[in-house]
Amino acid sequence: VPHWTPHREPKELPDVAHRIVAPGKGVLAAEESTGSTAKRLQSVGTEDTEENRRFHRQLLTADHRVNPCVGGVVLFHETLHQKTDDGRPFPQVTKSKGGAVGIKVDKGVVPPAGTNGETTPQGLAGLAERCAQDRKEGPTLPSALAIMENANVLAPYASICQQNGIVPIVEPEVLPDGDHDLKGCQYVTERVLAAVCRALSARHIYLEGTLLKPNMVTPGHVCTHRHSPEDIAMATVTALPPAVTGITFLSGGQSEEEASINLNALNKPWALTFSYGRALQASALKAWGGKKENLKAAQEEYMKRALANSLACQGKYTPSGQAGAAANLSNH
Repeated sequence: VPHWTPHREPKELPDVAHRIVAPGKGVLAAEESTGSTAKRLQSVGTEDTEENRRFHRQLLTADHRVNPCVGGVVLFHETLHQKTDDGRPFPQVTKSKGGAVGIKVDKGVVPPAGTNGETTPQGLAGLAERCAQDRKEGPTLPSALAIMENANVLAPYASICQQNGIVPIVEPEVLPDGDHDLKGCQYVTERVLAAVCRALSARHIYLEGTLLKPNMVTPGHVCTHRHSPEDIAMATVTALPPAVTGITFLSGGQSEEEASINLNALNKPWALTFSYGRALQASALKAWGGKKENLKAAQEEYMKRALANSLACQGKYTPSGQAGAAANLSNH
């Protein structure tokens, strides 16, 4: 039975998904909560204020030079209602450049009873109403920041989003924290993705109108054996399902340069691209340092990483030999 989304022409969702992962393009994951943003601002000696958070997001979204590299931007709800210095709402800025606008629709994660350090998203109640309202305000994709074990929570998120005309980015993440090796990560990632795909199928999710945002298969941060980008690419593509329109990898604590090199090695017939937060922002954040006079220098750093990943998702990236920022940071 063909999967079909009520109230929307089925073609609309895959059109948006294809636009996001067009050749050379990926996603800027700028949906960090106020708490996560505070930690990043503090890491460069900048006070956590609404104005500083707004300016940081403006730094990332207002530079038109990044248009060929970024097909979509996922925003936190606070950002959805903020404006640039010249009074334009952030969603309008992105849409005016032909990009898709996303919104983080869950309300964070909680540990389910009976688990050991695992988490699942909360906020399903009222999601349909929030999606309908968010759709009116501009977004065309959300980021359901759900982690690991509860695939049956991701599927209702995707269903509700599609029924409201929003392309869901389904994010099952296996964390890089720990000493696990490459094979261990591949095994767990395959189990997680298989469970997610079964749950999506059971909910009749329109896969052609969905983007998948998994982790790359990498060894844990404290694993003593290091693997080549080619090893990481092989382990990752072996774990991936083929049916979705595009796959936008999260950077998962890799350095900026590692994230680009591994994405480059992953170049395959799928639309495999990036949906990076830290691996796009870290150097720009450091260059900005909370000072408006550093805006140009910060945007230059952001542009470097955006261009590097634009090339990498086409298999054309030449490594710079520098690690870049954002390496080996715990995700939670």
